[in-house]
Amino acid sequence: MTNTNETKPKTASQPREVIDEPNNREVVKEEKKAERKAKRQAHKEKYAVRRIFPIWLRIIVIVLLSILALIIGLIVGYSVLGNGEPLDVLKFEFWQHVLDIIQGVE
Repeated sequence: MTNTNETKPKTASQPREVIDEPNNREVVKEEKKAERKAKRQAHKEKYAVRRIFPIWLRIIVIVLLSILALIIGLIVGYSVLGNGEPLDVLKFEFWQHVLDIIQGVE
């Protein structure tokens, strides 16, 4: 004798709940979309990025460090390789002389 109130496990031959109506599909789709959006928003709030060192400041620092590295390279190159006075490379007259040599004036 079997109890009719017992639930039988679903088998492959039993049909699943089918959502054929376009309105039901759209409703389910919108619900899933809203859930994903809420989950994304919660994730953004949980892992919000607060930059201590803003991007525009990073760019300025990199430009300044690059200029500093160029100046140090000019000083070291002129004083060690060129056997010149280290700070002469920073004078306008030095660069005017270099341009004159390049242009063929001297």
